[in-house]
Amino acid sequence: MTTFAITIGREPGSGGKIIAQKLGKLMNLPVYDKELINMASKDSGLGKEFFEEMDEKVGHSTFGGLFGLRNSLMDEVFSGNYLSHETLFQIQSDVIRKIAASQSVIFVGRCADYVLKNQTNTLNIFISANREDRIERISKYEGIDKTKATEWIEKTDKKRAGYYYYFSNKKWGKATSYHLCINSSVLGIDQTAAFIYEFAKAKFKL
Repeated sequence: MTTFAITIGREPGSGGKIIAQKLGKLMNLPVYDKELINMASKDSGLGKEFFEEMDEKVGHSTFGGLFGLRNSLMDEVFSGNYLSHETLFQIQSDVIRKIAASQSVIFVGRCADYVLKNQTNTLNIFISANREDRIERISKYEGIDKTKATEWIEKTDKKRAGYYYYFSNKKWGKATSYHLCINSSVLGIDQTAAFIYEFAKAKFKL
């Protein structure tokens, strides 16, 4: 049977990672998220801290403004960061493609839908949720009050949108970038995973 890949983008606090894990159990598929950092580090011989820095701490919205200057040498200050992050992204992307070529799999984040854009047997999903549910979930999981949770969500939304645009030149969360966009607040975590499971079975004729 031909292998396939499911990619899941998600708003922070939407429960997207939990849904991916539940979907993995339903479909008996491995789920790759931050594990890709360790794999990219091992494959490249670079310390995983380089990939963690790109993944978690860098304000990609800053680099998003440089997207149209890929062939320009106008700004020497940012050129080193640009090349560094491009290289790290390419290494991580190679790992994603290698995994997808060898087995059916679920990827969470990492612009995996863009990385696998030339692979036809994919299902690209984006999971959102109502704002109050996102705030409640982040407040609970991070152990912070709702005001701080709101600030954290706003900051992370901007960061993920910038990261996605910088590397894919597409708008994060926009319906035309995915095969399925779903609000987890409507059905809840378990039923959202079950819905995606049925959708995936129909898509891949399982």
